[in-house]
Parts: sequence; structure tokens; C-alpha cells
Amino acid sequence: MSIEEELKQRSEGKCELCSSTDNLGVYEVPPESKANVDDSVLLCNVCIDQIENPDKVDANHWRCLNECMWSQVPAVQVMAWRMLTRLSGEGWPQELLDMLYLEDDTMTWAQATGEGSAEEESIKHLDSNGAVLEAGDTVILIKDLNVKGANFTAKRGTAVRGISLVDDNPEHIEGKVEGQRIVILTKFVKKSN
Repeated sequence: MSIEEELKQRSEGKCELCSSTDNLGVYEVPPESKANVDDSVLLCNVCIDQIENPDKVDANHWRCLNECMWSQVPAVQVMAWRMLTRLSGEGWPQELLDMLYLEDDTMTWAQATGEGSAEEESIKHLDSNGAVLEAGDTVILIKDLNVKGANFTAKRGTAVRGISLVDDNPEHIEGKVEGQRIVILTKFVKKSN
């Protein structure tokens, strides 16, 4: 029995991601496919095209992941995780990712192509001049800032030493001014040399 025939039997003749029955083909799941049933999935042309061409992704097509992510087949789980990760900025895929559990070896396989790691690296904190800020840097305030709740104004020209970055918001940093730890917008600081 060929790989395609075995996959058709396993998937009951449907795309293992979206359940379409049209234009099905074998897709070997990267990076280390050994061209066998365990490392492959049966997918429709629409799914294959959107997987291979991220700029063509239609988020609504992938709502099917709500069903297929519960598959017992590791290769299907890997593809569901990768597409949910790619679409996580849409909102609903992140909720599904939060529910999805993968065994350690399956998760290692899913992450092997680097899917999902780019977004962590893409958060950059930039000062008013576009210089990249890093934890521990010293910045200078370029504007007087009223500090809410502390009843003082952080004056323009004040040096803020040893800043920390707010992980999930590239426009916020934290630092001590007049003994108070405050959140500062990056657009109101410039990096000190």
C-alpha cells in the first residue's frame, strides 16, 4: 500500500486539517520527513498553498483547526500548532493554542522550523530617535512628565539609569525617578551614550 493510500485510509479520504475532499495530496511535514505515513499528512491544495505561501493565508480558512488540533496523529498536531502559531495575532488562534497540549517530542518537532520564534524577537523597544533600548541602559527624558499617583513631575533632562523593558509592550519601559519606580513611554526618552 502506498503512502497516499495509507493516508487516505487514516483520514477517511479527507484533508486532515480542513476536511475538504477535493484535490488531496501527500504533504511531508518538515523538517525531517522520512517520507512515511507517520511524518506525512493528507492535505488539500488550499491548505498546502497557504502553508507554503504565508502571504496567501486566509485566517477564516483555518478556523477548521478548532477540530483537527485534537487529532491523535502527531503530524496533524504539529501542523495545527504551526498554523495556530502563525495566526496567533488574530486572537482566536491564541485561545486555541492555550488549550492545545503536545507531548514533548511532538512540541520539539513543531518548533523545529522556527515557527513562533520570530514574533518573540520582533518586539523591540526604540527610543525617540529609533535607537534600540536594552535592559540596563540609561535614558534621558526629553519632556517633562507628570507622574500620576506620585504627585511630582519628572523633569526634562533627567537621567533614568538601569531601565527594564516591559516584555509585552514595546512602547513602555520602567525606571526609577526620584526614588519611585515608574512606567515611561519610549517616545519620551533618548538613549544616553
